[in-house]
Formats: sequence, C-alpha cells, structure tokens
Amino acid sequence: MPAERIDGVAIAAKVRARVAAEAATLGALGVQPGLTVVLVGDDPASAFYVGAKEKACREAGMRGETIRLPAATPEAELLAVIDRLNADPAVHGILVQMPVPKHMDPQKVIRRIDPTKDVDGFHPVNAGKVLIGDADGFAPCTPAGVQVLLAESGVETAGKEAVILGRSTIVGKPMAALLMQAGRGADCTVTVCHSRTKDLAAHTRRADILIAAIGRPEMVTADMVKPGAVVIDVGINRVDDPATKKGYRIVGDVRFDEVAAVASRITPVPGGVGPMTIAMLLANTVRAARLRHEGAART
Repeated sequence: MPAERIDGVAIAAKVRARVAAEAATLGALGVQPGLTVVLVGDDPASAFYVGAKEKACREAGMRGETIRLPAATPEAELLAVIDRLNADPAVHGILVQMPVPKHMDPQKVIRRIDPTKDVDGFHPVNAGKVLIGDADGFAPCTPAGVQVLLAESGVETAGKEAVILGRSTIVGKPMAALLMQAGRGADCTVTVCHSRTKDLAAHTRRADILIAAIGRPEMVTADMVKPGAVVIDVGINRVDDPATKKGYRIVGDVRFDEVAAVASRITPVPGGVGPMTIAMLLANTVRAARLRHEGAART
C-alpha cells in the first residue's frame, strides 16, 4: 500500500491561521508583530524568498518590512542597520537573508542580532537554548516545521528511532536537539549521519523516522528504508530535465516514488517541508512579540 502523503501545504495553512489569530489578539493589546528582513545584494532566489516572507506577514496581519542593501555594502553598514533594528521596539523579529556577500562574515552578522529578535533561530544563544530544551529559545524554522509536521500528522515519536541525514547547523543539528527533548513530537532516540558515516544504509534501515537533509538529489532509495517508516524529505534540489518546459525539475533527497512504496508516510517535494519554513518564521515572530509584550508588562 503506497505511503500516505504528509501535506505540508495544509499543515502550514493551519499554523498560519493560528499565527493570524494570535496576531489579532496582540493587536487588540496595541501590539502589531513586526518582522524585518534585510537583503544584501540581488540574488534572484533570495529576492524571491524575501518577497514571499513579506507577503506572508501581511496576510497574517503582521507588519512585514524589507530593507534592501547593495551587494557592495560594507559589513559595518549592515551591522549598523542591525543595531538600529535591535533598538526599535516596533521590530520583534530580524532576519538577515543568507547568503550574504563574500566580504561579510555571516557568523558576525548573526551574532549581532538581539537573540530575543533572532526569529531565524541561528544565534548561538538560541542554539544553546534549543539544545537544553529552554522554551524561551527560537528553533530554526525548518527543523521546527518538521517537528510540527510530525505532531500534526499524528506520528507517534516517543521511543522511536529517528535517523537524520545531515549535520548542518540549519537543519541536522537542531533537528536532533528538538527530537531528543521530552514532549510532543519528540522523545526520540536520535542518530545523526553525515558524509563520514560508514555503512549509511545500515543506519537508515533502523529508522522509524527518517529525515533526509543532506542536499543530494534522490540519494535515499527504497532499499535504505525500513518498511513502514515515516520519511521526511527536507531536500530541495534542481536537476536538469529537458523534457520539462523549464528544462529542470525540483526533487528532494529521497527517490519519492520508490520510497513511497515502502514507507508508511512521506513528505513530497515540493509541498512537504518547504511551506512549513515560512509558517514557523511567522510563528516565531508572533511569539517574540508576545514575549516582549509580557516582559514589558512585568516591568
């Protein structure tokens, strides 16, 4: 029996509806959650993502602002922009779209953002909070979205073997931290595999929950998957395909059709994890606004 598709579009819509409701509640208290995205340069893919984030903010009743800077902007000027946003009480979330130009240090840029406004979840303070299970921290949006996908789909995670392919700071490492915590969508026994892992298939075939975030098109094949496993495909890869109008197609890290014949549930690409990333960015921003409002009320 073919695997059930986990519909990321539908689940993201639920998250965004909850965000809009909370934004309206905060609005009644005189607080409009605000996200500012800083885009340095004119990379087309980055510009597309930034536009989507701004549109999503407006649809949720939030204030969305984009600051566009030329690619030649000195690093010091970008840091000054971040300092200004850190000090602006109307800005609850700050996101510097990556990648930044090569003359800038991305870690210096990330560390300059106030951790309480780091809704991307990349600041070391938030990375540490996610690792220790501190609820005040902001988890990176993609792994947080995967956890919500699992929970909203009714996937039982407690006591399950979760195998993650990829050890990036954007997905793999925070995904492991989230799944090993206690609570809904967690309580897993976690294995993280990477480019130096020996006998990769021996690890993936143990997985009750397999999360592929390794950036290699259709690398995961059916013989690598335990029958009945839940497979979450985080990969987004462009591969040449002369048969299509655009000359390419988008695929994940999982060979979808053959793995779907083995798995119990699977996320498609596109339409799986992708829509969750912006939804969780909005959720983080609304939470940042609420935490700031509650903090101000206590002082």
